[in-house]
Amino acid sequence: MEIDLLLRDAHVRTLDDAYPQGRAVAVHHGRVLAVLDDGELPAGVRARRVVGAGGATVVPGFDDAHQHAAWFGQSLAEIPLGGMRDLDALYEAVAARAAELPADAFVVGSGYDDVALGGSPERRALDRAGGGRPVWLKHRSAHVCAVSTQVLRRAGVLDGSADVPAGGVVVRDDGGDPTGVLLEAAQALAGDLLRPYSVEGLADAIGTATAVFARQGLTHVTEAGIGGGWIGRSPRELAAYQLARERGDLAVRVDLMPETSVLRDTDGGPGRGLDLGLRPGLGDLDLRVGPMKIFFDGALSARTAAMREPYADRDHAGYLGDDPELLRRALVEAVAGGWTVAAHAIGDRAVDVALDAFEDAARRPWPGVRPPRHRLEHAGVVDDDALRRMAALGVTPVPQARFLYEIGDSMAAAVGDDRADLLYRHASFLRAGLRVPASSDRPCVSDGHPLRGMASMVARRTAEGRTLGPDEAVDVETALRAGTVDAAWVAGDEDVRGRLSPGFAADLVVLGDDPLRTDPDRLGDIEVVATLRGGRATHGADVLGLPPDGDTP
Repeated sequence: MEIDLLLRDAHVRTLDDAYPQGRAVAVHHGRVLAVLDDGELPAGVRARRVVGAGGATVVPGFDDAHQHAAWFGQSLAEIPLGGMRDLDALYEAVAARAAELPADAFVVGSGYDDVALGGSPERRALDRAGGGRPVWLKHRSAHVCAVSTQVLRRAGVLDGSADVPAGGVVVRDDGGDPTGVLLEAAQALAGDLLRPYSVEGLADAIGTATAVFARQGLTHVTEAGIGGGWIGRSPRELAAYQLARERGDLAVRVDLMPETSVLRDTDGGPGRGLDLGLRPGLGDLDLRVGPMKIFFDGALSARTAAMREPYADRDHAGYLGDDPELLRRALVEAVAGGWTVAAHAIGDRAVDVALDAFEDAARRPWPGVRPPRHRLEHAGVVDDDALRRMAALGVTPVPQARFLYEIGDSMAAAVGDDRADLLYRHASFLRAGLRVPASSDRPCVSDGHPLRGMASMVARRTAEGRTLGPDEAVDVETALRAGTVDAAWVAGDEDVRGRLSPGFAADLVVLGDDPLRTDPDRLGDIEVVATLRGGRATHGADVLGLPPDGDTP
């Protein structure tokens, strides 16, 4: 018998409790054939390719349960505003980019932080910096943007003809004049001037983004919102992923979450869904329709997450994504249509409203083949009462631990010291019997590197060195499982990926150091030597002497 690949001379951590370690991985037809203790194939079996890992550590491929690939790929071509501490520097960056563009071209930037800048960009200053061009700058949270006068004029805000989407706010000064800041769904007023993006352009962005993912050890991601709302790139966004796959540019496996506004009443059936009765699971392990995404609120860093009590540094308590009854109805009708639901809820009030809706949905018949694995995206501020409700309902939290480092100081200032230890909990979710899949929300807030996210699960330190919720810290192995086993589980793939076990997808990462034997403070710095998806190299092919993904192994 001849198999495709033997990866030997490795320290293999399978994350399979039945056979936790080995010295080699045998791969055939994209699946793990065996994990070998001594690195030698049985008599009569040979490998077409034998590759030595040089003693490196091999773990299952990493998984990001909530990110935005198309958006991230597009952002790589925008003005990088992250890390700026001065509005004048921001305006200079806008002016420099504008000077390179035609007179009527959009100037687009991303990643600014109004807290770090000491205020939001002001539209008349953007007018000057952009030379009269339309300027659209996106906040690092993605729940706020700042635009120039030209954008407000084209969107109909200045003449009063704009139809502000529900859940959106056009910020105005004391005299009623728009400042240029748009909150939440109101961002669509700017985005719709450029959308829909072309399928070809989106496929390019997806290819660029997923190549970065592969270099960081990712083999699977979930795209958290396509097709509609302010987060969608195009009504044909799924086609862009299909095109990227057909081109051979989709470097990771992807689950796609349609945004709730693209669902519609189903003829002859209950609830709401996509045309032709499409629902989660359509597709294959490489590209598949996932849960439905619905926004219940905004973001803590933008002070738009819906809180029970006012922010410690603001005179308001944030905003729900819509009227609570309309949000409840949207969730319940999606579930009735056979959808697993991913509810974006960060503030404690939004968490309450989302759990009310999940509780209502749980009392109704479920039309699917298996019980849904509903999700609470972010779960940013969850007290013990809400945690108990989540556990009783079986709603999985999907927090982003790296937020604690990137914006933890800002979030703590937002909620105050009495609520700071409730931010992005982890250990408490586990103690309640819930799983916690790893995710980044890239390009929002963090750079999305999975090992850095795991490091924050362990350390829970902010950029200024404060530890938030020390009792919520987990050990390195738990963090590693969050980014592999648990992320595969929430997607329903626990029997096909997330571990290195016979019959599982040969999705694996070769690391320069063993995460379980590395100083936790260095966890985020471990080198990703190579990444294999289905036994084919998506990163590091030259290092291992393997053909790249798409070539015959």
